[in-house]
Amino acid sequence: MASDEVLRTHLQELRRGTVVVASLIALRHPDYGYSLLQRLTGHGFPVDANTLYPLLRRLEEQGLLTSEWNTEESRPRKFYRTSDEGESVLRRLLDDLAAVQTSLTGLIEGVER
Repeated sequence: MASDEVLRTHLQELRRGTVVVASLIALRHPDYGYSLLQRLTGHGFPVDANTLYPLLRRLEEQGLLTSEWNTEESRPRKFYRTSDEGESVLRRLLDDLAAVQTSLTGLIEGVER
């Protein structure tokens, strides 16, 4: 059904930006990529590994995440953490998200601005 595909496309677009916000929030505490993937999914942000890992690399390149290798286990793992710059960007994103929610609520309720 075409409407299901249209809805799926729009839901994907809507979630794309929220996964960045959710990742920055979740990574306030260091975490490994796979563990983050499971945590995000468990909180209603289903994301594919092929999407998450490039996102983590991009956020690290932008200075929003830091990373370190844990070599103490049998298999080395890279863990990520939200940087100070990432925390600053996150606060701005959350402020904007709240403003968008307020605007949507106003439209839904028919409140004039």
